[in-house]
Amino acid sequence: MKHRHAYLIIAHGSFDVLRVLLEALDDIRNDVYIHFDGKLEQLPTVRMEKAGLYILNQRVKVYWGDVSQIKAEYALFETAFYNGVYSYYHLLSGVDFPLKSQDYIHQFFLNNQGKELIGFSQYNVEMEVERKAGRYHLYPRSFRNNGLYKRILRSIFLRMQELFGIKRNGDVRFRKGANWSSMSASFIEYLIPMKYEVFKMYKNSFCADEIYKQTVCWNSPFRLKVFNSEDEAKGIMRAVKWKGRQVFDWTIDDYEFLVQSEFLFGRKFSDDNMEVVNKVFELIKPKAEL
Repeated sequence: MKHRHAYLIIAHGSFDVLRVLLEALDDIRNDVYIHFDGKLEQLPTVRMEKAGLYILNQRVKVYWGDVSQIKAEYALFETAFYNGVYSYYHLLSGVDFPLKSQDYIHQFFLNNQGKELIGFSQYNVEMEVERKAGRYHLYPRSFRNNGLYKRILRSIFLRMQELFGIKRNGDVRFRKGANWSSMSASFIEYLIPMKYEVFKMYKNSFCADEIYKQTVCWNSPFRLKVFNSEDEAKGIMRAVKWKGRQVFDWTIDDYEFLVQSEFLFGRKFSDDNMEVVNKVFELIKPKAEL
């Protein structure tokens, strides 16, 4: 079947949302690949009727801000790419949810065939990406769960690199944006052979999952295929509830905004706010045949 889509899901919790997400993606034109965090001891029971469902055996222990996030993404890219033929690959979190029907989403990508939905931050990111990807970071697996000792050492080590002018990847033109993307088969094919180079480049970096795809795309012919490089949200067609620099969960109070927006997906939802998830699903799910 032509124009099949692969949905690549990184899941670590909120399994009530995940189960409804799978219902929303359960379409004969889709295959769904799930990477469950390697730290999970017990996996939820999930099933699909129409779409193909693949649970990755190669499970990475994912730590926020660490290169392990990129390794989980590559595990999904490779598994899907070598398993089937797809026109688009949608990278989602297990707490994302479609805001449009599968008919609408498939038609959107037919109308924009070959476009890359990769988001680019619009502010000046030069100093930020230099700090995140141009310096070495200690204890990269404990950015969120670190004690005072690790924070002090990390800060001192970064300051020493600044004082002595120690930089890495100095010849790379970095770009930054949201890591959740929808990419063509051509871009995935271009990205996969770079795997070990990417792992090496971003080892001991900070939040490079928001940097590596943008950097590869911007420094390649795919830069000309970007769907929207001037608006990050529209560039990935994902609605995100920002308050300052923090992302908040969508609630039932946001329902009208979500369903009236042009965005294809929303992030992020939670098990504590299933009312909005279920209500969006009722709107977008296929109508029963009479």
